[in-house]
Amino acid sequence: MTMTRDEWERECSRIVNGFSEAADAAGTAEGLEAAKVRFLGRNGEFTNLLKTLKDFPIEERKSLGQLGNAAKNNLTAKLEGREKHLAGAALESELGKVSADLSLDGFPFPQGRLHPLTLALREMTGILSRMGFAWADGPHIESDFNNFGALNFPENHPARDMHDTVYVKSGGEPRLLRTHTSPVQIRYMAGKTPPLRVMAPGRVFRMDAIDAGHSPVFHQIEGFYVDKTAGMADLKATLIQFMGALFGAKAEVRFRPSYFPFVEPGVEVDLKCVFCGGKTQCPVCKSTGWIEMLGAGVIHPNVLKAVKIDPEQWGGFAFGMGVERLAMLRYGINDIRVFYENDVRVLSQFAP
Repeated sequence: MTMTRDEWERECSRIVNGFSEAADAAGTAEGLEAAKVRFLGRNGEFTNLLKTLKDFPIEERKSLGQLGNAAKNNLTAKLEGREKHLAGAALESELGKVSADLSLDGFPFPQGRLHPLTLALREMTGILSRMGFAWADGPHIESDFNNFGALNFPENHPARDMHDTVYVKSGGEPRLLRTHTSPVQIRYMAGKTPPLRVMAPGRVFRMDAIDAGHSPVFHQIEGFYVDKTAGMADLKATLIQFMGALFGAKAEVRFRPSYFPFVEPGVEVDLKCVFCGGKTQCPVCKSTGWIEMLGAGVIHPNVLKAVKIDPEQWGGFAFGMGVERLAMLRYGINDIRVFYENDVRVLSQFAP
């Protein structure tokens, strides 16, 4: 039996409304799929209705076809909207079952950075390692003997004063926070037979006020070499090679006589200012063109005797450098406090 035009239009409207109600009632993807099959499937109600268009005269077929296309678009839009809604609801349900912080950044994930002091320490120890220096370490709390006595500090040396050294309460021998990494030299040499070539990086403590160039806690690298023929010429060659590797082959180094209780003779080692090159007035080098980098010298015979090494048979040299001081020059930083403030804007400038 052929439908009239009015009957076809009413049936089309019924199908659209029926599908809309069925889609809204579907609470799961499976339920929505069942409504889709019922109305839009190969033998669905709307599909069968469109097949009847061939029974209408050509004039009515065109207008009813337009009505059918509009109804199909309506049904498709309703289906897609409901699919998105159910998919979102399913996702929310799954996320509710796990503890996840959705406020975290997505991919690409932000990367952390190594601290500039860590980078500087790795670079410096890497250079010394390639030069044959082995790594050694020691405690932060030291004995007076290892920190001062064995290093030939006189009993009345000003470095022992309370305003220079942080002492720790102890029932026996005086204990203190080490003021340099040189006690590692004493610990390492005791009971060992040369030759010895060692570096000792670590944290040290002094009663310094914090300013642009000083901190009560900072880092040093102690280096020493003991052998039958080790002397000042070997020291100079070692430090020139080290500075060249750290600051470039054109780095200019000079040695000035100086005094340290644990070496004789002793020298201060200066580097040509990397900020002004010694050509203009500069607050970093105080217009001298040179920056003091480290102290060094030939190991004093009394230090060798303290660790039971015969100074008549063995000699050696030692040097101690501040990691922060070299890092400031290496990275062009003119205030030591930058290393301790942990400003992310500063730390993010350094490679991971």
